[in-house]
Amino acid sequence: MVDFSLYAGRWIGLTETGEVASVGQSPAAARNAARGSHPKAYLRLAWVSPHPPHLALPAWPLHEIRAILPESGVWLAGGPARDLLLGRPLHDWDFAVAGNAIRLARRVAEALDAAFYPLDKERDTGRVIATDPATQRPITLDFAGLRGQTIEADLRHRDFTINAMALTLDGHLLDPTGGQADLAARQIRLTYPRSFHDDPARLLRAVRQANALGFHLEHGTELALRSQAATIKTVAAERVLAELQHLISTPPATHGLQALHQLGLLHYVLPEIEELDAIRQSWPHQYNDVWTHTLAALAALEGLLALLKGQGRHRSVDHYARVPAWAWPDMQKTLAPHQTALLDYLEAEVNVEITRADLLKWGALFHDVGKHATSSVDAEGLIHFYGHEKAGVQRTQARLEALHVPNKSLRFVTTLVAEHMALVHLSQSPPPTRRAIYRFYRRTEAAGVGVVLVALADCMAVWGAKLERAHWRRQLETAHALLAAYFERQDEVVMPPPLLTGHDLMQMGLPQGPEIGRLLALLREAQACGDVVTRESALAFVAEHRA
Repeated sequence: MVDFSLYAGRWIGLTETGEVASVGQSPAAARNAARGSHPKAYLRLAWVSPHPPHLALPAWPLHEIRAILPESGVWLAGGPARDLLLGRPLHDWDFAVAGNAIRLARRVAEALDAAFYPLDKERDTGRVIATDPATQRPITLDFAGLRGQTIEADLRHRDFTINAMALTLDGHLLDPTGGQADLAARQIRLTYPRSFHDDPARLLRAVRQANALGFHLEHGTELALRSQAATIKTVAAERVLAELQHLISTPPATHGLQALHQLGLLHYVLPEIEELDAIRQSWPHQYNDVWTHTLAALAALEGLLALLKGQGRHRSVDHYARVPAWAWPDMQKTLAPHQTALLDYLEAEVNVEITRADLLKWGALFHDVGKHATSSVDAEGLIHFYGHEKAGVQRTQARLEALHVPNKSLRFVTTLVAEHMALVHLSQSPPPTRRAIYRFYRRTEAAGVGVVLVALADCMAVWGAKLERAHWRRQLETAHALLAAYFERQDEVVMPPPLLTGHDLMQMGLPQGPEIGRLLALLREAQACGDVVTRESALAFVAEHRA
């Protein structure tokens, strides 16, 4: 973390890497100095607090709203204070208010020309959703009334010490529970003994935050978590889902899931996944249990997503998916032509704040959950899991319904589970035909591209260091054909525009009913295969195939 004490009380311009590019007595002075030294660089302005530890407070939105905030009785609290101390960028802002928080939130929304709504009237909490002018991304500002007579009382009853700190608007740090020391020790510690008892959702949050920050659980906190793990069953499904979603979407998800397993929480929140630890498997799997294989598939998927984003792989990827060195460059070469389109595909939301990239991780986590019910051993001692995809869909759907996963996201994940073997089957004789590609996307719809990516990760997890280049290239060749069809020839192969409608068929004398649907489906496939390309040939096709 950068030491900003040399710039106390002044404005600075920061580069994207957090280095100080300019200094000034005012925002304008810092901005002008930055333009002279870094004319083409993206810079953000910040004001350095005169109080230790001299944090750089971002100009937006603080500078814009300082005029309407009271001089006292408002603090930047919890996560934002923690992240500023860690030198992490702020995405959401939480303010503690000694007064009417909802009224203040409404005034801030008016000042920023932003959206406002009361988040929790009973607890006096209002939310502002504004657009960051630099990034054009939505930013959330929450204003909450104090949960106690004083800010110190409020902080002492928060979950963990690293989240129980606050900053005055001029950067004076309040730390009644020793959060700054725990940040230095890189540990998660309860603020008070009954913290888990008062809100059992904190059991999952402890693991999730430790994973996100790369911290460990303080010894007493870990003992308390283990002893109270069963109380997670009392937490509403929506809150459990929110914590799991955060954990799974944050690399390395494998670390967080391992921690849930070791601490006894996985048994209560994802019992189907915990059971994979006891399921044995044989050749060609590099791991002899399905649990470790599942972690390897998830790690490989995270490596694939990092590759698409131009980021380095986390060491957990190579720990679990120990593939030969040439496997990653070969895959990068296959995905590169579609990199921009793939990133757009992955970043699209299926439901609010749930992207396709998030759901791919859920798919990797559940892809082999059906092996629990389908294990069999042949005469040679090899273990098989015939039909595990279908069994997996049933178990996945039951668990996601129990977690109250929205329907669109649920269908997306169950499609990933149902079709995760499709790439293997299509690679038996690559490249796949136009008919096979059309039928693949007819089954998978919007999840089809995700199926391809999960299947590639699964292949890495299965074979590991024993992955043969010829086998890998067949998988990649098939993946290339499927992705090229989706991103380059969608109107031709994946979803050709209809040449005829049901009305057209009724004008040919066909009665309204299922026969029309059957003929239109046959016609769409014939178009996708290139057998029918004009309206005239479509009419002839229908005449030939009508019952």
